[in-house]
Amino acid sequence: MRPLFIDIEASGFGRGSYPIEVGVALANGATACMIIKPEQHWRHWDDDAQRLHGISRETLQAFGQPAIEVARFLNQMIGSQVAYSDAWGNDSCWLALLFEAAGIAQQFKLDSLRGLLTEQQAARWHFIKDQVISSRAFTRHRASNDALILQYTYLKCIEATDAQRTE
Repeated sequence: MRPLFIDIEASGFGRGSYPIEVGVALANGATACMIIKPEQHWRHWDDDAQRLHGISRETLQAFGQPAIEVARFLNQMIGSQVAYSDAWGNDSCWLALLFEAAGIAQQFKLDSLRGLLTEQQAARWHFIKDQVISSRAFTRHRASNDALILQYTYLKCIEATDAQRTE
């Protein structure tokens, strides 16, 4: 069974930033994504981050879901499984902020993608990821697409390792 991956887009890159979108790629290959309406005290905004993810403050206000809805959605979708992230340090902080705002406990564990990879796979990760991105026609930078890219890249890394073993 393939691992479940999660990706989070945020209002910025550092201190004071908060989650604005979360996407998951499930073990069956299905994806889901939710935009998060900022809490009143979440004020940090970085225009460089917006240029990267393409989600405006206006979009968050118009289409964002309250933290409680997003947190419940994630707990329901992921359950007690482990979700993997390629940016564990940032994503764990943003998830903690989301669940704190929601006032509920996170039921799933977040772990680093690095723990899934051998040294050989980690060394080839970025090369394979670039191949996955260019072979798939992702039309926009969204959290669910990013989670799916991570999942596809992981599977391609496994395939490459298995192919080398059989040679």
